[in-house]
Amino acid sequence: MSRKPAKGFEGARLESPPMRKRLDVAASGEASNDVQDMSLSEQVYRQLRRDILNGVFAPGQSLRLEMLRQQYGSSFSPIREALNRLLSERLVLSTTARGFRISPLSAEEMWDACETRILIDCEALRRSLGNADDSWEARLVGAYHALTLAAQRVAAQTASTDAGLRTDLHEALEARHLDFHQALIAACRSPWLIGLSSQLYAQTERYRRPARAGTTAYSSQRSVDEEHRQLLDAALSRDAVRAGVLLAEHYRRTAQFIEAVLSDKGYWVSVA
Repeated sequence: MSRKPAKGFEGARLESPPMRKRLDVAASGEASNDVQDMSLSEQVYRQLRRDILNGVFAPGQSLRLEMLRQQYGSSFSPIREALNRLLSERLVLSTTARGFRISPLSAEEMWDACETRILIDCEALRRSLGNADDSWEARLVGAYHALTLAAQRVAAQTASTDAGLRTDLHEALEARHLDFHQALIAACRSPWLIGLSSQLYAQTERYRRPARAGTTAYSSQRSVDEEHRQLLDAALSRDAVRAGVLLAEHYRRTAQFIEAVLSDKGYWVSVA
């Protein structure tokens, strides 16, 4: 049975404006220098995808085409194309009369996505370490350094009253976090594994970001920064077994945190 919409869900919106006059295409980890050459449908897709991950829309919320047209400043055709792409990623669901709605959140699906991500990413990591070279190592070290700096900037602005600055810093941190995890598996030489990893990342992010909204840390018993450092050390040592164990533990600890926090906030629905 579905629960009532979680109270305070707007806290997960990261100060995103309710209506946009133009598209902000600088999505986390996806911005590029050739944005002007990007198709309109691609721009809508990237912005809508980012907003879904950031919790701008409530789980299960109906996505009316007219509302999306006004919010993203686009015609119906690019919006439908973007929604169909998001449907294939399971970020939205189809409804009767060719409609769409945001996929609901459930503990069962969250754990399924987490465990599947472990299977995919640990295999990709094992292959990546087997193929690792100097270029891969330089990229990984650089990604870790950028992640550390981004985390320090967020920590330094925790008490800031500038909501826009906090949002920008958190967006930068999320981008650097993704860069680090992508760098770990970058040498796996499997476009399929990398593609599946990207899809599963999106699925887990739509749970993690609402859970992190309004919090400054996972818990006093956990240091995510230390987990990343240990992952880096194991990867640089080419210790595939230890790196795989650490990566699986890293993902499961996050899933445990998400389950506890979203249960308290009343987000869950049953998929039975």
